[in-house]
Amino acid sequence: MQGGQMIVEENAQLSTVLTSSAKPSYIPSLTKIIATLGPKSRSVDTIEACLKAGMSGARFDFSWLDGDYHQETLENLRIAMKNAKKLCAIMLDTVGPELQVCNTTGNPIDLKADTHVTITSNISKEASAEVLPVDYAEFPKIVKKGDTVFLGQHLFTGHETSSVWLEVLEIKGENVICLVKNTASLSGSMITVCVSNVKINLATLTEKDKQIISTWGVKNNIDIISLSYTRHVEDVRELRAFLKMKNLSETQIYAKVETTEGLRHFDEILQEADGIIFGRGNLGIDLPPEKVFLFQKYAISKCNMVGKPVIVTRVVDSMTGNLRPTRAEATDVANAVLDGADGIMLGAETLRGLYPVDAVRTVGRICAEAEHVYNHTLHYKKIVKHVGEPMTHAESVASSAVRSAIKVKAATIVVFTSSGRAARPPVPIVAIVIPHLRANSLKWTFTGSSQRLLVVPHRLGSCSG
Repeated sequence: MQGGQMIVEENAQLSTVLTSSAKPSYIPSLTKIIATLGPKSRSVDTIEACLKAGMSGARFDFSWLDGDYHQETLENLRIAMKNAKKLCAIMLDTVGPELQVCNTTGNPIDLKADTHVTITSNISKEASAEVLPVDYAEFPKIVKKGDTVFLGQHLFTGHETSSVWLEVLEIKGENVICLVKNTASLSGSMITVCVSNVKINLATLTEKDKQIISTWGVKNNIDIISLSYTRHVEDVRELRAFLKMKNLSETQIYAKVETTEGLRHFDEILQEADGIIFGRGNLGIDLPPEKVFLFQKYAISKCNMVGKPVIVTRVVDSMTGNLRPTRAEATDVANAVLDGADGIMLGAETLRGLYPVDAVRTVGRICAEAEHVYNHTLHYKKIVKHVGEPMTHAESVASSAVRSAIKVKAATIVVFTSSGRAARPPVPIVAIVIPHLRANSLKWTFTGSSQRLLVVPHRLGSCSG
């Protein structure tokens, strides 16, 4: 298993720390930054600023609000892309088997530590500090005394006042009586519910998800789907078949692994998915804190070896309300890049945070600095060893190109591609997409022409297409 300290260039001296950061370039960093667009980041001006700051993917989270709201945001994104003269991928994030408190009034719910609150499956009741209705009839059956339940619109952003930790004391019919462990104020009409290490008997690809993909997704020819709560390889296969049925065969599937169930089936999921999103928010609840980093390093290393991109989430939560990340968060971002992460996803930081542009810019600068000292040569050798011999034709061509680029210190590599999958050395790649033209007696069709962002592994090494 690779570790951050193993892949830092040996010549990264103290002088590197004391010198000013590199000047901003057209490509701020090779690590992709995916930003969630929402109330604080949906105007044309803000999106344009995010694009110029380094955003290369826009995430649309359908766990809240409707298609019309997200369509307006997407139209603003398209205008901003034209203004900024930059392309940006469209990522649809599915809802999945997510449980929520139905707070129809939208009023804040203030919970006090050491008091009792009842979670009920009777959604006709009004949410309050005494009763919390959950949209899952089986909820009282899946929990038991002593279980831990977490509630919050954005679970555990690092602010204890925005999410609450409950302990199950007793189950009475449709009611679950819980002890409140910390004082918090829950806000929003839909408040996320997460039960640690409990299996939810709901489909990963829900009927709501299918409806959203069939309408909003098809209309906008989306580039990527983030499949929330991916638990089995069959989840990915089901979505793949559904996309094919909806003529979205070019849409990539990024499996969002965020439960211990998904962790257990990670290797099989990786083989089927186009990429992995390491969802540290929910996984940080399912796993003890001291275990999260172990899976992060394992998952990133596995993705690197098979040449599939991996995106890490929940990195600068404090920037939801602050202009600068904490020292620990800045180090966390850099370590993710040094571990081999290909992308960083921003959630609440850009969705509802006060400084969305600064969040994108700051993460981009940290990524660029980490890339500057990344030991690409060592990592390249590891991948070549993993691939073994004989290499495929594509692997051989990519490997030779990378080796040559290093020797001549090339500023850029130009890649002609139709699939968008190619090697990524420590220099920028300009990918020229060549569509496939097909014809029959009825019509002409293009494939490979819709990629707005080639989210590919940016580590030196193998080429898979």
